[in-house]
Amino acid sequence: MIDVTIDGGVAEIVLNAPGKLNALGADDLRDLDAAYAEAEAAAAAGDVRALLLRGEGRGFCAGRDIAGVDPATDDVTGYLDGLVAPLMRRMSCFPAPTFAAVHGACLGVGLGLAIATDVVYVGERAKLGSPFANLGAALDSGGHALFVERLGAHRALDLIFTGELMSGAEAVAQGLFSRAVPDDELLEFTRERVGRAAQGATRAFVASKRLVAQVRDERLGLWASMVNESATQAELRDTADYREGFAAFQQKRTPAFRGR
Repeated sequence: MIDVTIDGGVAEIVLNAPGKLNALGADDLRDLDAAYAEAEAAAAAGDVRALLLRGEGRGFCAGRDIAGVDPATDDVTGYLDGLVAPLMRRMSCFPAPTFAAVHGACLGVGLGLAIATDVVYVGERAKLGSPFANLGAALDSGGHALFVERLGAHRALDLIFTGELMSGAEAVAQGLFSRAVPDDELLEFTRERVGRAAQGATRAFVASKRLVAQVRDERLGLWASMVNESATQAELRDTADYREGFAAFQQKRTPAFRGR
């Protein structure tokens, strides 16, 4: 089950199947895609300026729900290429800052959901990695790219071959995600920062999302990235929030951004 609430400029999307550690079957992925589409529409109307993704119960997401899956007839391509990849692309292109609060298990497609989110805060005792060594399957949902980019080839294969999982604290220390937070503080910590982002200069944040994606996906160097930054700044100059930010600085007051 996927729950969506929209309040105070924040969309909160909840993976709510705690009995199976929020493992996701095909229908769950379709529901999650629909939840992001709903939040996108609200963002287009100006009602959402930040998004939080979290899981209910003991874990964030244990990966694919394989209960009842017959390997002989398993439509792997339909699940991964037809559902997971489009969803991750939709998530990564969301028109506002996105955050995930990750606790407990974050594996397989659950790890992919984190990869597709802008900012990921993890509980110190979260469990992340590649559990596929015991399934005879390969790490998927973008895990290879994440591990090699952040950890290097040797550490990536160490995790894959052994199936050993990292704690949230270890994962952050090794550069996988943003911050590790005590588990009992994680949700409050994340909601506070999501709320703060929802009051920020949304168009500038989205511009930075685009610039970061260009550096990552196009492997841009310093000078090419600076050219893109300059063009982006020229575009932002004509926004209401740009003018408000400069006026607030000059008047020595807190800016009141409106996401425009």
